[in-house]
Amino acid sequence: MTASTARARLEVLAGEFALPPSAVGRLGILLERLAADDRAPTTVRDPVRAVDVHIADSLTGLRVPELRAATRIGDLGSGAGLPALVLAAALPATTVYAVESVHKKAGFIVRSAQAMGLTNVEVLPLRAEEWAASDPAVDVVTARALAPLAVLVEYAAPLLREGGTLVAWKGAPDAEETAGGGEAASLVGLAPLRIDRVEPFPGADEHHLHLYSKVASTPNRYPRRPGMARKRPLGASGRA
Repeated sequence: MTASTARARLEVLAGEFALPPSAVGRLGILLERLAADDRAPTTVRDPVRAVDVHIADSLTGLRVPELRAATRIGDLGSGAGLPALVLAAALPATTVYAVESVHKKAGFIVRSAQAMGLTNVEVLPLRAEEWAASDPAVDVVTARALAPLAVLVEYAAPLLREGGTLVAWKGAPDAEETAGGGEAASLVGLAPLRIDRVEPFPGADEHHLHLYSKVASTPNRYPRRPGMARKRPLGASGRA
């Protein structure tokens, strides 16, 4: 009953988000792995809950035109591969970089990508600040419940091409955090674009996507060395 309920929900999501035919099967495998692998880095493992809390929530990013059109996406702090694996299944022509510095978590993403048959995922067991040294110039950076906005914009700015977009999954908007994100963005070449309210599943009415656009080159002094963005956030720091 559990498996069939989750599968039916995936079918609904596939229609809602215009997913490719292969996505339902691949996302079903991800749900199975989250439930069965004791090393899965999440507390939400029941497929009936996970299909909403993890899959539907990750898919809301597709409501952002800039994300759906991206050819290269960098997902920071991927954890269990969310939203990286979900976006890779939804956008098979897009390369998704799952940036996860904790090696056990990165290993789970690698195993899951292989089980799902995804060939468009590259797992990077690095910190965002370390990846920036390679000048990846991605179209979109995603971050789901990772850090305060002031921290995220500093992580994202050196990774984005000019004109690229940061998409940050957040709960209810916090005025102090939002202001801090805007102030930090002005220092690293980003500008607030908008805040989109999304409802991934019934009752999830305090979910928002915070969008920033890269409008100028990021000064060479950014990113600062690993850990500094969290210890000393730019601008007025907010809460995660």
